Amino acid sequence: MSTLEPPTLTGSRSDHRFFGQPLPLANLFGVEMWERFSFYGMQGILIYYLYYSASEGGLGISQGAATSIVGAYGGTVYLSTILGAWIADRLLGSERTLFYSAVLIMFGHIALAVLPGFVGVGIGLVLVAFGSGGLKATATSIVGDLYDEQDPRRDAGFSIFYMGVNIGALVGPLLTGFLQTRYGFHWGFGLAAVGMFLGLLQYTIYRKHLGDIGKVPPHPLPAETRTKAAGIGLVAVVLIAVAALTGLVTTSNMSDIVVALTIIATITYFVLMLSSKQITPVERSRVLSFIPMFIASAVFWSLFQQQFTMVAVYADTRLDRNLFGWEFPPSWVQSINPVFIILFAGVFAAVWTKLGPRQPSSPIKFAAGTIIMGIAFLCFIPMAGGGPNSAPLLGLVFILLLFTFAELFLSPVGLSLSTKLAPKNFHTQMVALFYLSVACGTAMAGTLAGFYDENNEVPYYLWIGGASIAVGIVLALFAPHIKKLMHGVQ
Repeated sequence: MSTLEPPTLTGSRSDHRFFGQPLPLANLFGVEMWERFSFYGMQGILIYYLYYSASEGGLGISQGAATSIVGAYGGTVYLSTILGAWIADRLLGSERTLFYSAVLIMFGHIALAVLPGFVGVGIGLVLVAFGSGGLKATATSIVGDLYDEQDPRRDAGFSIFYMGVNIGALVGPLLTGFLQTRYGFHWGFGLAAVGMFLGLLQYTIYRKHLGDIGKVPPHPLPAETRTKAAGIGLVAVVLIAVAALTGLVTTSNMSDIVVALTIIATITYFVLMLSSKQITPVERSRVLSFIPMFIASAVFWSLFQQQFTMVAVYADTRLDRNLFGWEFPPSWVQSINPVFIILFAGVFAAVWTKLGPRQPSSPIKFAAGTIIMGIAFLCFIPMAGGGPNSAPLLGLVFILLLFTFAELFLSPVGLSLSTKLAPKNFHTQMVALFYLSVACGTAMAGTLAGFYDENNEVPYYLWIGGASIAVGIVLALFAPHIKKLMHGVQ
């Protein structure tokens, strides 16, 4: 086959042109890299924009309200993967849903860059959240479609894809943070918009190489029910608007509401899948096996995503950011984890490929990630109680290294596992279920950060870290039973 000829679905599965992986992975790698550049670039400065005073270019709200907004926004990103997955599975197919989602993201960043105050925040975050949700579920699903279920390259391919994610996550906060400190917040938001435009341009040029992958929705919605679905969507929008206007939703309780909505959505999704007549007994068993790993994943993300809530505040107020006489922007701390991901993602991918069938099972990997994450929070304790800007930079770097190891055990494995356990008729929506665990954890990161007290830090780290370790140990103990339910999926 010529390298200029777009592959068919079958051809792509025997393709080894991108570092031993299918060539279309390169395009998905690129678009996700630019999307993460814009996403993390914006999120790296968002919390400071919310709680910095007007004289510093911010909106001047309380830190507690700011962490709640950031947690709610992050949770909504992952919660909206449900909508993106449903549109992909029932209306447009994954490929077109990904394209239109990227357009929404770009306009969201433009809104944050050019619209003032809370108007820009409201419009921008809504567009970015729903666009990112649609792109996340579909990009992951398409990556999964590049491989057969038993293809040994699968986990390695997801790790390479995940490295692209973290290249964007590394560079985004560095550049937006620099522009924010030099020229102001809106310049940083504008750079995020430029990044998403470049990703959209690249994807448009090379999308032909995907061939038929993701073109057709696997479970199309009958034409006669589309009007009803549109009506339900309109009612949901109206209810959200009314809740915001009447004060039912406030800056202080946003993250709590997203947690509750995520739990409701999760239970609904599991019930719909498990009760569906369109899945086989083996598929039903595999869905059941995902439940304990979903719980562990939610716990993991409730700690990991505190990088953008508690850790972001910590970097601003508790961390010694003096580097050779120059105080670097607190948003640059967000780039430490991606540096480690880039260094170690390939190592983890190589280890899993080398071990092949001898590698630890997915439940054991999930348990390891959850336990390491808990240990990372316990490592904050030796630095507690030192006062403003007293925590050593190397101490936080070591903690974020543990964050990275935990993430590499769980996150790329979770993405891959969701595609392997997915019933045929709920393919993209199973990926959305994994992202629901991220949604729940991300929103919880905003809620939990509200309990953080700079004057009494130790109990916070002790309880949260200990709970995560306990969940990981329980999951490891039940791993043999979970593996039986997985019916051969590793």
